[in-house]
Amino acid sequence: MSATEPGFGIYLHWPFCAAKCPYCDFNSHVRHDPPDQARWARALTAAIAHDAALVPGRTVTSVFLGGGTPSLMAPTTVGAVIDAIAGHWRLASDVEITLEANPSSVEAERFRGYRAAGVNRVSLGVQALNDADLKSLGRLHNVEEALKAIGLARATFPRLSFDLIYARPKQTVEAWTAELRHALDFAADHLSVYQLTIEEGTRFADLHRLGKLITPDEDTAADLYEATRGLLEAAGMPAYEVSNHAVPGAECRHNLVYWRYGEYVGIGPGAHGRLVLGDGRHATADEKVPERWLQRVETQGHGRIVDDLLTLDEQGDEYLLMGLRLAEGLDLARFETISGRALDPSRLADLTGHGLVETTPDGRLRATPAGFAILDAIVADLAA
Repeated sequence: MSATEPGFGIYLHWPFCAAKCPYCDFNSHVRHDPPDQARWARALTAAIAHDAALVPGRTVTSVFLGGGTPSLMAPTTVGAVIDAIAGHWRLASDVEITLEANPSSVEAERFRGYRAAGVNRVSLGVQALNDADLKSLGRLHNVEEALKAIGLARATFPRLSFDLIYARPKQTVEAWTAELRHALDFAADHLSVYQLTIEEGTRFADLHRLGKLITPDEDTAADLYEATRGLLEAAGMPAYEVSNHAVPGAECRHNLVYWRYGEYVGIGPGAHGRLVLGDGRHATADEKVPERWLQRVETQGHGRIVDDLLTLDEQGDEYLLMGLRLAEGLDLARFETISGRALDPSRLADLTGHGLVETTPDGRLRATPAGFAILDAIVADLAA
Protein backbone atom coordinates (compact mmCIF):
# COMPACT_ATOMS: atom_id res chain seq x y z
CA MET A 1 0.00 0.00 0.00
CA SER A 2 1.41 3.41 -0.97
CA ALA A 3 1.98 6.17 1.57
CA THR A 4 -1.34 7.90 0.87
CA GLU A 5 -3.57 4.91 0.03
CA PRO A 6 -6.70 5.05 2.21
CA GLY A 7 -6.88 1.33 3.01
CA PHE A 8 -9.96 -0.64 4.12
CA GLY A 9 -11.06 -0.52 7.75
CA ILE A 10 -13.50 -2.22 10.09
CA TYR A 11 -15.04 -0.15 12.90
CA LEU A 12 -16.83 -2.06 15.64
CA HIS A 13 -18.80 -0.19 18.31
CA TRP A 14 -19.14 -1.48 21.88
CA PRO A 15 -21.80 0.84 23.34
CA PHE A 16 -21.50 0.19 27.08
CA CYS A 17 -19.76 2.32 29.73
CA ALA A 18 -19.42 2.10 33.49
CA ALA A 19 -20.49 5.76 33.71
CA LYS A 20 -21.52 8.50 31.27
CA CYS A 21 -18.99 11.34 31.08
CA PRO A 22 -20.66 14.78 31.28
CA TYR A 23 -18.96 16.05 28.09
CA CYS A 24 -19.65 12.95 25.96
CA ASP A 25 -22.20 12.90 23.14
CA PHE A 26 -21.07 9.52 21.74
CA ASN A 27 -23.50 6.63 21.52
CA SER A 28 -22.62 5.20 24.93
CA HIS A 29 -24.93 3.63 27.49
CA VAL A 30 -24.81 2.66 31.15
CA ARG A 31 -26.68 -0.51 32.08
CA HIS A 32 -27.31 -1.88 35.57
CA ASP A 33 -26.88 -5.46 34.41
CA PRO A 34 -23.74 -6.35 32.46
CA PRO A 35 -24.33 -7.39 28.83
CA ASP A 36 -24.44 -11.05 27.88
CA GLN A 37 -20.98 -11.32 26.31
CA ALA A 38 -21.66 -14.59 24.47
CA ARG A 39 -24.88 -13.21 22.98
CA TRP A 40 -23.15 -10.03 21.87
CA ALA A 41 -20.26 -11.99 20.37
CA ARG A 42 -22.74 -14.03 18.31
CA ALA A 43 -24.53 -10.90 17.09
CA LEU A 44 -21.34 -9.04 16.21
CA THR A 45 -19.97 -11.99 14.25
CA ALA A 46 -23.31 -12.34 12.42
CA ALA A 47 -23.22 -8.66 11.45
CA ILE A 48 -19.62 -9.06 10.26
CA ALA A 49 -20.72 -11.96 8.02
CA HIS A 50 -23.52 -9.81 6.57
CA ASP A 51 -21.16 -6.98 5.59
CA ALA A 52 -18.48 -9.36 4.30
CA ALA A 53 -21.03 -10.64 1.78
CA LEU A 54 -21.61 -7.03 0.61
CA VAL A 55 -17.91 -6.20 0.13
CA PRO A 56 -16.03 -9.47 -0.35
CA GLY A 57 -12.41 -9.77 -1.37
CA ARG A 58 -11.13 -6.68 0.45
CA THR A 59 -7.85 -6.63 2.37
CA VAL A 60 -8.36 -5.25 5.89
CA THR A 61 -5.67 -2.75 6.84
CA SER A 62 -7.15 -1.72 10.19
CA VAL A 63 -9.69 -2.79 12.80
CA PHE A 64 -10.87 -0.35 15.47
CA LEU A 65 -12.85 -1.42 18.54
CA GLY A 66 -14.40 1.83 19.77
CA GLY A 67 -17.15 2.89 22.10
CA GLY A 68 -18.39 3.23 24.72
CA THR A 69 -15.73 1.38 26.62
CA PRO A 70 -14.41 -1.61 24.64
CA SER A 71 -12.14 -2.54 27.55
CA LEU A 72 -15.35 -3.76 29.22
CA MET A 73 -15.50 -6.49 26.54
CA ALA A 74 -14.34 -9.92 27.59
CA PRO A 75 -11.13 -10.96 25.80
CA THR A 76 -13.09 -13.93 24.42
CA THR A 77 -15.57 -11.51 22.81
CA VAL A 78 -12.72 -9.52 21.27
CA GLY A 79 -11.15 -12.75 20.04
CA ALA A 80 -14.41 -13.91 18.45
CA VAL A 81 -14.78 -10.61 16.59
CA ILE A 82 -11.20 -10.58 15.29
CA ASP A 83 -11.45 -14.24 14.26
CA ALA A 84 -14.68 -13.50 12.36
CA ILE A 85 -13.08 -10.59 10.51
CA ALA A 86 -10.06 -12.73 9.60
CA GLY A 87 -12.38 -15.50 8.49
CA HIS A 88 -14.27 -13.32 5.99
CA TRP A 89 -11.57 -10.99 4.67
CA ARG A 90 -7.82 -11.16 4.23
CA LEU A 91 -5.88 -9.30 6.93
CA ALA A 92 -2.94 -7.21 5.73
CA SER A 93 0.40 -8.49 7.02
CA ASP A 94 0.79 -5.27 9.01
CA VAL A 95 -2.88 -4.92 10.01
CA GLU A 96 -3.48 -2.46 12.85
CA ILE A 97 -5.99 -3.69 15.46
CA THR A 98 -6.82 -0.99 18.01
CA LEU A 99 -8.87 -1.26 21.18
CA GLU A 100 -10.00 1.78 23.17
CA ALA A 101 -9.59 1.41 26.92
CA ASN A 102 -10.31 3.45 30.01
CA PRO A 103 -7.64 3.41 32.74
CA SER A 104 -10.31 2.54 35.30
CA SER A 105 -11.21 -0.70 33.50
CA VAL A 106 -7.62 -1.88 32.89
CA GLU A 107 -6.39 -5.13 34.36
CA ALA A 108 -3.13 -6.88 33.51
CA GLU A 109 -4.83 -10.21 32.85
CA ARG A 110 -7.43 -8.62 30.58
CA PHE A 111 -4.73 -6.76 28.63
CA ARG A 112 -2.84 -10.01 28.11
CA GLY A 113 -6.09 -11.55 26.89
CA TYR A 114 -6.60 -8.77 24.34
CA ARG A 115 -3.03 -9.12 23.11
CA ALA A 116 -3.48 -12.89 22.71
CA ALA A 117 -6.71 -12.23 20.76
CA GLY A 118 -4.78 -10.14 18.23
CA VAL A 119 -5.02 -6.53 19.48
CA ASN A 120 -1.73 -4.77 18.70
CA ARG A 121 -2.57 -1.16 19.54
CA VAL A 122 -4.37 0.41 22.51
CA SER A 123 -5.85 3.89 22.78
CA LEU A 124 -6.26 4.97 26.42
CA GLY A 125 -8.83 7.58 27.45
CA VAL A 126 -6.58 9.39 29.95
CA GLN A 127 -8.05 12.90 29.23
CA ALA A 128 -6.10 14.74 31.97
CA LEU A 129 -3.11 14.37 34.27
CA ASN A 130 -4.70 16.43 37.02
CA ASP A 131 -6.89 14.74 39.64
CA ALA A 132 -9.24 17.71 40.16
CA ASP A 133 -9.93 17.98 36.44
CA LEU A 134 -10.34 14.23 36.04
CA LYS A 135 -13.05 14.39 38.69
CA SER A 136 -14.81 17.34 37.01
CA LEU A 137 -14.64 15.49 33.67
CA GLY A 138 -16.49 12.59 35.28
CA ARG A 139 -13.61 10.15 34.85
CA LEU A 140 -13.49 7.11 37.11
CA HIS A 141 -9.68 7.03 37.35
CA ASN A 142 -7.07 9.26 38.97
CA VAL A 143 -3.63 10.26 37.70
CA GLU A 144 -1.89 7.39 39.49
CA GLU A 145 -4.23 4.85 37.86
CA ALA A 146 -3.79 6.51 34.46
CA LEU A 147 0.00 6.31 34.61
CA LYS A 148 -0.17 2.70 35.80
CA ALA A 149 -2.44 1.86 32.84
CA ILE A 150 -0.05 3.58 30.43
CA GLY A 151 2.86 1.55 31.80
CA LEU A 152 0.89 -1.68 31.54
CA ALA A 153 -0.16 -0.90 27.97
CA ARG A 154 3.40 -0.09 26.93
CA ALA A 155 4.57 -3.41 28.37
CA THR A 156 1.81 -5.40 26.64
CA PHE A 157 1.18 -3.89 23.20
CA PRO A 158 3.51 -2.89 20.35
CA ARG A 159 1.72 0.45 19.93
CA LEU A 160 0.00 2.85 22.31
CA SER A 161 -1.84 6.15 22.11
CA PHE A 162 -3.65 8.13 24.76
CA ASP A 163 -6.14 11.00 24.68
CA LEU A 164 -5.95 14.34 26.44
CA ILE A 165 -8.51 17.17 26.59
CA TYR A 166 -7.53 20.85 26.79
CA ALA A 167 -9.46 24.14 27.09
CA ARG A 168 -10.88 22.89 30.37
CA PRO A 169 -12.48 25.39 32.79
CA LYS A 170 -9.93 27.87 34.24
CA GLN A 171 -7.07 26.21 32.35
CA THR A 172 -4.08 28.44 31.62
CA VAL A 173 -1.46 28.00 28.89
CA GLU A 174 1.22 27.60 31.58
CA ALA A 175 -0.63 24.84 33.45
CA TRP A 176 -1.50 23.02 30.21
CA THR A 177 2.09 23.20 28.94
CA ALA A 178 3.36 21.67 32.18
CA GLU A 179 0.73 18.92 31.97
CA LEU A 180 1.60 18.20 28.35
CA ARG A 181 5.31 17.95 29.21
CA HIS A 182 4.37 15.45 31.93
CA ALA A 183 2.37 13.46 29.38
CA LEU A 184 5.35 13.37 27.02
CA ASP A 185 7.37 11.63 29.73
CA PHE A 186 5.00 8.67 29.38
CA ALA A 187 3.86 8.87 25.75
CA ALA A 188 4.95 6.19 23.29
CA ASP A 189 4.55 7.40 19.70
CA HIS A 190 1.02 8.84 19.40
CA LEU A 191 -1.13 11.38 21.24
CA SER A 192 -4.68 12.55 20.51
CA VAL A 193 -5.26 16.02 21.95
CA TYR A 194 -8.79 17.40 21.72
CA GLN A 195 -10.27 20.77 22.60
CA LEU A 196 -13.16 20.49 25.04
CA THR A 197 -16.33 21.34 23.16
CA ILE A 198 -19.78 21.76 24.64
CA GLU A 199 -22.05 19.27 22.89
CA GLU A 200 -25.85 19.50 22.92
CA GLY A 201 -27.60 16.88 25.00
CA THR A 202 -24.74 16.52 27.50
CA ARG A 203 -24.57 17.41 31.20
CA PHE A 204 -21.87 19.98 30.37
CA ALA A 205 -24.25 21.69 27.93
CA ASP A 206 -26.82 22.07 30.71
CA LEU A 207 -24.22 23.50 33.10
CA HIS A 208 -22.87 25.82 30.41
CA ARG A 209 -26.34 27.22 29.73
CA LEU A 210 -26.80 27.91 33.45
CA GLY A 211 -23.44 29.69 33.66
CA LYS A 212 -22.06 27.01 35.99
CA LEU A 213 -19.43 25.82 33.51
CA ILE A 214 -17.21 28.44 31.91
CA THR A 215 -14.61 27.33 29.37
CA PRO A 216 -11.66 29.46 28.17
CA ASP A 217 -12.52 32.20 25.69
CA GLU A 218 -11.64 31.90 21.99
CA ASP A 219 -8.30 33.69 22.29
CA THR A 220 -7.16 31.50 25.18
CA ALA A 221 -8.35 28.36 23.37
CA ALA A 222 -6.34 29.44 20.31
CA ASP A 223 -3.27 30.01 22.50
CA LEU A 224 -3.72 26.53 24.03
CA TYR A 225 -3.97 25.02 20.54
CA GLU A 226 -0.81 26.78 19.34
CA ALA A 227 1.07 25.78 22.49
CA THR A 228 0.04 22.17 21.93
CA ARG A 229 1.21 22.09 18.32
CA GLY A 230 4.50 23.83 19.08
CA LEU A 231 5.43 21.73 22.08
CA LEU A 232 4.56 18.37 20.50
CA GLU A 233 6.29 19.22 17.21
CA ALA A 234 9.43 20.18 19.11
CA ALA A 235 9.21 16.81 20.90
CA GLY A 236 9.18 14.94 17.57
CA MET A 237 5.43 14.33 17.46
CA PRO A 238 4.08 16.77 14.86
CA ALA A 239 0.37 17.07 14.13
CA TYR A 240 -0.53 14.86 11.17
CA GLU A 241 -4.19 15.78 11.65
CA VAL A 242 -5.92 18.66 13.46
CA SER A 243 -6.06 16.86 16.83
CA ASN A 244 -3.63 13.97 16.37
CA HIS A 245 0.13 13.89 16.82
CA ALA A 246 2.57 11.09 16.10
CA VAL A 247 6.17 10.20 15.57
CA PRO A 248 6.41 9.96 11.76
CA GLY A 249 5.34 6.45 10.74
CA ALA A 250 3.25 5.89 13.88
CA GLU A 251 0.05 7.60 12.66
CA CYS A 252 -3.22 5.81 13.46
CA ARG A 253 -3.84 3.82 10.28
CA HIS A 254 -7.52 3.38 11.01
CA ASN A 255 -8.20 7.08 11.32
CA LEU A 256 -6.23 7.65 8.13
CA VAL A 257 -8.82 5.44 6.39
CA TYR A 258 -11.47 8.01 7.37
CA TRP A 259 -9.45 11.13 6.59
CA ARG A 260 -8.16 9.78 3.27
CA TYR A 261 -11.75 8.89 2.37
CA GLY A 262 -11.30 5.15 2.16
CA GLU A 263 -13.87 2.41 2.62
CA TYR A 264 -14.83 1.20 6.06
CA VAL A 265 -17.42 -1.14 7.51
CA GLY A 266 -19.32 0.15 10.57
CA ILE A 267 -20.76 -2.55 12.85
CA GLY A 268 -22.49 -2.20 16.21
CA PRO A 269 -25.04 0.19 17.75
CA GLY A 270 -24.84 3.58 16.03
CA ALA A 271 -21.80 2.66 13.92
CA HIS A 272 -21.37 4.44 10.57
CA GLY A 273 -19.73 3.08 7.43
CA ARG A 274 -18.76 4.06 3.88
CA LEU A 275 -18.89 1.21 1.35
CA VAL A 276 -18.36 1.20 -2.41
CA LEU A 277 -20.89 -1.17 -3.98
CA GLY A 278 -21.83 -1.78 -7.62
CA ASP A 279 -23.86 1.41 -7.95
CA GLY A 280 -21.52 3.75 -6.08
CA ARG A 281 -20.51 4.86 -2.59
CA HIS A 282 -22.97 4.20 0.23
CA ALA A 283 -23.29 5.83 3.66
CA THR A 284 -24.47 3.30 6.24
CA ALA A 285 -25.54 3.51 9.87
CA ASP A 286 -26.74 0.95 12.41
CA GLU A 287 -29.53 1.19 14.98
CA LYS A 288 -28.29 3.20 17.97
CA VAL A 289 -30.10 1.60 20.93
CA PRO A 290 -28.10 -1.48 21.99
CA GLU A 291 -31.07 -3.72 22.78
CA ARG A 292 -32.83 -2.83 19.52
CA TRP A 293 -29.62 -3.40 17.56
CA LEU A 294 -29.22 -6.83 19.15
CA GLN A 295 -32.79 -7.76 18.32
CA ARG A 296 -32.42 -6.61 14.71
CA VAL A 297 -29.31 -8.72 14.19
CA GLU A 298 -30.93 -11.76 15.75
CA THR A 299 -33.99 -11.44 13.51
CA GLN A 300 -32.53 -10.18 10.22
CA GLY A 301 -28.78 -10.80 10.38
CA HIS A 302 -27.69 -7.15 10.64
CA GLY A 303 -28.43 -3.95 12.57
CA ARG A 304 -28.48 -1.56 9.62
CA ILE A 305 -31.14 1.15 9.47
CA VAL A 306 -29.50 3.59 7.01
CA ASP A 307 -28.07 2.75 3.58
CA ASP A 308 -27.92 5.83 1.36
CA LEU A 309 -26.31 6.13 -2.06
CA LEU A 310 -24.21 9.32 -1.97
CA THR A 311 -24.32 11.83 -4.82
CA LEU A 312 -21.07 12.99 -6.42
CA ASP A 313 -21.48 16.38 -4.71
CA GLU A 314 -21.92 14.73 -1.31
CA GLN A 315 -18.83 12.58 -1.86
CA GLY A 316 -16.80 15.62 -2.90
CA ASP A 317 -17.87 17.55 0.19
CA GLU A 318 -17.03 14.61 2.45
CA TYR A 319 -13.58 14.19 0.92
CA LEU A 320 -12.96 17.92 1.30
CA LEU A 321 -14.07 17.90 4.94
CA MET A 322 -11.97 14.86 5.82
CA GLY A 323 -8.90 15.46 3.66
CA LEU A 324 -8.24 19.02 4.77
CA ARG A 325 -7.98 17.81 8.37
CA LEU A 326 -4.70 16.14 7.42
CA ALA A 327 -1.33 17.89 7.34
CA GLU A 328 -0.76 16.12 4.00
CA GLY A 329 -4.01 17.60 2.66
CA LEU A 330 -6.02 16.07 -0.17
CA ASP A 331 -5.28 15.07 -3.75
CA LEU A 332 -6.93 17.61 -6.07
CA ALA A 333 -7.07 15.17 -9.00
CA ARG A 334 -8.79 12.60 -6.78
CA PHE A 335 -11.22 15.26 -5.59
CA GLU A 336 -12.21 15.92 -9.20
CA THR A 337 -12.59 12.19 -9.89
CA ILE A 338 -14.74 11.68 -6.79
CA SER A 339 -16.92 14.77 -7.14
CA GLY A 340 -16.98 15.29 -10.91
CA ARG A 341 -16.03 18.92 -10.45
CA ALA A 342 -13.04 21.15 -9.79
CA LEU A 343 -12.77 23.51 -6.84
CA ASP A 344 -13.56 27.15 -7.66
CA PRO A 345 -10.23 28.69 -8.82
CA SER A 346 -11.15 32.15 -7.51
CA ARG A 347 -11.94 30.81 -4.02
CA LEU A 348 -8.70 28.83 -4.01
CA ALA A 349 -6.75 31.90 -5.13
CA ASP A 350 -8.36 34.04 -2.41
CA LEU A 351 -7.61 31.52 0.36
CA THR A 352 -4.07 31.06 -0.95
CA GLY A 353 -3.55 34.81 -1.08
CA HIS A 354 -4.57 35.09 2.56
CA GLY A 355 -2.05 32.39 3.51
CA LEU A 356 -4.71 29.88 4.62
CA VAL A 357 -4.14 27.08 2.09
CA GLU A 358 -1.38 26.04 -0.28
CA THR A 359 -1.06 23.72 -3.26
CA THR A 360 1.96 21.42 -3.28
CA PRO A 361 4.03 20.65 -6.42
CA ASP A 362 2.51 17.14 -6.54
CA GLY A 363 -1.05 18.51 -6.72
CA ARG A 364 -2.20 18.32 -3.11
CA LEU A 365 -4.22 21.02 -1.38
CA ARG A 366 -3.51 21.52 2.31
CA ALA A 367 -4.24 24.03 5.03
CA THR A 368 -1.40 26.17 6.35
CA PRO A 369 -0.81 26.46 10.13
CA ALA A 370 -2.92 29.64 10.05
CA GLY A 371 -5.61 27.82 8.07
CA PHE A 372 -5.87 24.97 10.54
CA ALA A 373 -7.06 27.45 13.18
CA ILE A 374 -10.15 28.27 11.06
CA LEU A 375 -10.51 25.02 9.15
CA ASP A 376 -14.32 24.83 9.38
CA ALA A 377 -14.64 28.21 7.66
CA ILE A 378 -12.21 27.16 4.89
CA VAL A 379 -14.10 23.94 4.19
CA ALA A 380 -17.43 25.81 4.13
CA ASP A 381 -16.00 28.35 1.68
CA LEU A 382 -14.61 25.72 -0.70
CA ALA A 383 -17.71 23.55 -0.54
CA ALA A 384 -20.11 26.42 -1.24
